[in-house]
Amino acid sequence: MEKLAKLLRLGKAEEAEKEVKSLLEKGAKPTTIINYLPKELQKIGEEYERGEIFLTDLIAAGHVMDTITRELTPHIEKETEDTTLKATVVLGTVEGDIHDIGIRIIEAMLRAAGFKVVNIGKDKPPKEFVKAALEHKAQIIGVSALLTTTMPKQKEVIEELKKAGIRSKVKVIVGGAPVTEQWAKQIGADAYAENATQAVQKAKQLLKQLQQEQNST
Repeated sequence: MEKLAKLLRLGKAEEAEKEVKSLLEKGAKPTTIINYLPKELQKIGEEYERGEIFLTDLIAAGHVMDTITRELTPHIEKETEDTTLKATVVLGTVEGDIHDIGIRIIEAMLRAAGFKVVNIGKDKPPKEFVKAALEHKAQIIGVSALLTTTMPKQKEVIEELKKAGIRSKVKVIVGGAPVTEQWAKQIGADAYAENATQAVQKAKQLLKQLQQEQNST
C-alpha cells in the first residue's frame, strides 16, 4: 500500500493503475485500498497550502486518485453489493474546498450499498445542500470539509436545514481530514465518518433511526 501512496504522490497514474491491479490479485480488499488513500491525498493538499509543492503536483495527484477510483469502483460494487436500502443521500464538499475526490469515493460505495446519491460537487454554499435535499427529498446529507478554514460551513448547512424547517427530517453526516467526532457533536451533526466505509455504515444506521422516529410519530 505504501508503494501506491508513493505513486500517488509522484503523479504516476499508469503505474498506480498497475499497482492497484497487483494488489487486488494478491487479495487486497478494494475498500481497504480506497480508504487508505484520501489521507495521503490530504497530506499533499496541506503541503500545497504551505507552499511546499506546486499546483501541478496537486493536480497530478488528483489525476492519479481519479484513475485509482475508476479502477476500483466496479470491484467495490461487487464487494459491497446490497440493494435492500431505498433512500436518497445528498453529497457535497463545502464552499471554499476545491477537492471532491473523497466524496466521489463515498458516492460509489453508497450506490453499491443501494442508496440513490445526488452528488452536488465541490465548493458548494450551505444553501445548495438544502436545495438539493428538498428537490430530491433526501433523507441524509453528507457534508465534506477538507480544510480547517472551511469546517464552519458544515455547521451552516445544519443551520440552513433548521431555517428550511426540515432538520428533523434529514440526518447529517460530516467528514473530511480535519473533521473529528468532537466537532460533529459540537455543531449538532448526527454522525461523523472517518472514511468511505464508515460513511456507508453511518448512513445505514441513520436511515434506520430516521425510520424509527417517523414510525413513532
